[in-house]
Amino acid sequence: MKFTFDTRYNIGYIRFHEKGKEVESIKISDELVVDMAPDGTIYGIELLNANEQIKGHEHGKLLIVNEATGAINEMPIHTDLE
Repeated sequence: MKFTFDTRYNIGYIRFHEKGKEVESIKISDELVVDMAPDGTIYGIELLNANEQIKGHEHGKLLIVNEATGAINEMPIHTDLE
């Protein structure tokens, strides 16, 4: 899984798989697009206006939490648009 954030266009993308030929982009809302294959496999989730969606109580950090072990890894995210 890969999370990318493009401050130039204010877009976040969570990629689960590389896109295949038959991936369809499904607009869920003005700020959310899901890339899905006909078999229901989710390839990625695109967050438009991402800085508004990912900022919050974590104060600019991406937290990766292993629910089974309780291990937490933090990574800073800079959401300031230049």
